[in-house]
Amino acid sequence: MLTSSPKGDLPLLRGRHVLLPHGAGYNKSIPGEGADSASGLDPVLLLRGGDAPIALHALAHPSQVARLAVGDTRAVRRAKVIGDPTLDRALASRPLRDQYRAALKTGPRTLLALVSTWGRESILRQRPDLPARLAAHLPYDEYQLALVVHPNERSRLGTFELAEMLAPALDAGMILAAPHEEWASVLIAADALITDHGSAALYYCAVADRPMVSSYHGGAELIADSPMHTLLRRIPQLGPAEAVEEALRAYRPGAGLEAANAAFAYQGDGLNRLRTELYALLDLAPPGLGSPLRLLPSPQPADRSPTGFDVHAELTAEGVRIARRPVGIALPGHHLAVEYGAADENLTRSAGLLYRRPLPTSATQAELAWTSDGWARHALSAYPGCRSATAILPSGVCLLRIRGHAHPYLLQTEPKDDGDGRIARVDPAAVASAAHAWLLAQATCPSLPVHLACHIGARDFHVLIRPVSDGETTQLV
Repeated sequence: MLTSSPKGDLPLLRGRHVLLPHGAGYNKSIPGEGADSASGLDPVLLLRGGDAPIALHALAHPSQVARLAVGDTRAVRRAKVIGDPTLDRALASRPLRDQYRAALKTGPRTLLALVSTWGRESILRQRPDLPARLAAHLPYDEYQLALVVHPNERSRLGTFELAEMLAPALDAGMILAAPHEEWASVLIAADALITDHGSAALYYCAVADRPMVSSYHGGAELIADSPMHTLLRRIPQLGPAEAVEEALRAYRPGAGLEAANAAFAYQGDGLNRLRTELYALLDLAPPGLGSPLRLLPSPQPADRSPTGFDVHAELTAEGVRIARRPVGIALPGHHLAVEYGAADENLTRSAGLLYRRPLPTSATQAELAWTSDGWARHALSAYPGCRSATAILPSGVCLLRIRGHAHPYLLQTEPKDDGDGRIARVDPAAVASAAHAWLLAQATCPSLPVHLACHIGARDFHVLIRPVSDGETTQLV
């Protein structure tokens, strides 16, 4: 019988009992689980005997044996240090990081993950508005948010209540990672982390040395000198959500390594060691060839995407700096950009810029389909409050028509070479917002072609604004 916890009515089950590592170390003390014992190491539970004696208590690090002995030295008799099989899978899956990020549709954005444990001291209990405040503050084209929620908290709330609680952030495109396996894939994909005192952050530390900050503000659960206590002492503290960039910049490389090494021994070999011990319990010789590690699956992208943005546009000497934030959770900006065919009619009628993404090929081959300029003219006619309409062509080029201008414009954007062998591409809708803001700021229609810089975070994308040829105005969208 394999279990990950000594809690519950296990003595009712017959057979030898193997207790596996549960989470990354024993970091929390839960009221009602024995005096001064870490959750999962209560000697009352480990030594209750009955028909389910522990044949093997598998632990992830030698320090856990010492902590086990504090409660009752008899509990150490069946304890063996094997490492952590979950960490083994995460370490083996690190080469899939780019694949995971592609599955999440992260692109060139910084993937910021939040991990919330369960109980009264977790992020979701202490700061339930943190995901929405981050979504309102961080520009959409620069950051992607993901949330990992402990299964206990999911069970307490239920699927519907959790979705309602997180609705503003989910509507803004936040990923809610599935609790089985996918959470670890998201941590591998992440560029930065916000954690409470839950142990999931230790897996993130062991997989890679990337920025992280603490949103744990103290309480009665965290055990002094535990791996998580060590980690939280060494990483920056997050104050207001709006200070998250500053907090992440304060992270010192290597700060999480000591805590990870204090939680995980035999990194990469835990599954083999567990396999050896289990075969020994069965009085069997293990097969000569072990089973390869099963890599973590690709995570699922966000269920929802923003259909409109409050666009903040700042003119510069070279072009326009753009920061888009999902509509409804941030302050209004220079203009409201709305995706035609995806937003509700009230939002569509409020747009200063309407943009239309390419339809599937089968739709453009239908008996009746819009041309790029035909749709732009139709949008400006149907929505008199709209200043500009943009049809995004399948190539990523945009046809932009501005009310009152005699001719449409074509926007071509060059990918950005990051200088490290990678190429970054920008959402054409963000480029359309930059051109919309720049063209409306001109006293007269500019002579074309024009080269414009679209500043997105630290990247400058070069945009060519040129006249539209006949073939481009008639391209189907």
